[in-house]
Amino acid sequence: MKIIILGAGKVGKALTQQLANEDYDVVIIDLDGEKVEQIVDQFDVLGIAGNGATFDILQEAEVSEADIVIAVTDSDELNILAGLMAKKMGATNTIARVRNPDYLKQRSFMRDQLGLSMIINPELEAANEIRRILLFPAAFKVDTFVGGKIELAEFRLTEKTKLNGVPLYSLTTISKTNVLICAVQRGEELVIPDGDFVLAKGDRIHVMGEHRDLVRFCQDIGLFEQKTKRIIIVGGGRIAFYLARQLTEHGIQVKIIENNPQRCLELSRKLPDTMIIESDGSEEEVLIEEGIENVDALVALTGLDEENIVISLYGKQMHAKKTVAKVTRMNFSQVLDQLEIDSVISPKGIIATHILRYVRAKSNKDDDSSVKTLHKLVNDEIEAMEFVVTEHTCFVNKRIAEMNLKDNILIAAISRERGFVIPKGDTVIHLKDHMVIITTDKKICSLNDIIRR
Repeated sequence: MKIIILGAGKVGKALTQQLANEDYDVVIIDLDGEKVEQIVDQFDVLGIAGNGATFDILQEAEVSEADIVIAVTDSDELNILAGLMAKKMGATNTIARVRNPDYLKQRSFMRDQLGLSMIINPELEAANEIRRILLFPAAFKVDTFVGGKIELAEFRLTEKTKLNGVPLYSLTTISKTNVLICAVQRGEELVIPDGDFVLAKGDRIHVMGEHRDLVRFCQDIGLFEQKTKRIIIVGGGRIAFYLARQLTEHGIQVKIIENNPQRCLELSRKLPDTMIIESDGSEEEVLIEEGIENVDALVALTGLDEENIVISLYGKQMHAKKTVAKVTRMNFSQVLDQLEIDSVISPKGIIATHILRYVRAKSNKDDDSSVKTLHKLVNDEIEAMEFVVTEHTCFVNKRIAEMNLKDNILIAAISRERGFVIPKGDTVIHLKDHMVIITTDKKICSLNDIIRR
């Protein structure tokens, strides 16, 4: 597949790295020739310096032969224009990053009437992820599959949890819920565990199940926390706007601390049910005055990664039950794992994963059996993917024990009309089953790819 990426910023660079690693034919375009040259040298891709929304540059990139054009420049309008021009010039699929909330209601129009294949808003997607985390207080990360029917939640085992020293084969003696522990991170070690694996304090476990079972599982092992009622958000940018609007709909009290007076006025008009405080949320006195000791969660969403990290660490010190930090640069993700920040959100990582799922789906000729959902776990070392079983799947009506699975593949969950199934060796795969696969293999595009041939 030939993929053209417009914009050599953080998202463009992250996409180029992932797609080049998966052997796609990538062309990167940006006005900044120095950025283009750096990416070309680093990832061995083609590069063009110029305006990706102009006819000449798109023609030079041979856009008519492109399978997918991805526009992720800093300008929404340029991304939309480039997507429209690429489509008119013969590109098969076009993706545009559109961040302005004013364009949110026009997404379906842009897709259906203008012909853009996908409109993606990183701030909205980041807000969605933070909302899921805050509505499930015990979890550090929550990913969803099958339209929200199945969740994959990450928990950290503390000294209070009842799983310390427990082998997985005896998990049912502690909790009889229908869940599966499908991955464990222990320090820098990553394990897809078997029944003999013994859990320990400090482990970060990834658990698959339906929401009600995951909540009951937390109660059984001693991880359950009270429902989130009060939240402070530091930073009044787009993510804060989307997040506050979503949380107030759930009846949660939200307070946004923002130091820009003009932005405060704008937020107060758009969010009548949210308290807007004009002040510097990075100052200790301000956080104490606004009641940090009594909040259920502190969310740091300023424009500076370092400031978000420090605010979150201070919040933890002041006994905020949950802290969430937005971190754009993920090159020190392993360091962040050692800090007492409950959840770290990377908008660029979220958008890159969404686009990667779309690319993999389009690289599969049988669209019905292509990847439906894709989430990256444990610093992108593991992928959790949802597929639908079709007549093209080579193991329909077979038992899992009969399937010759590749190494490092785990069938973590099956969702069908009659409910959720934790797979076992004698589980039979049926047509239209939704299967969730956990793997370290980064080149799985269809269900048939999980079988040795």
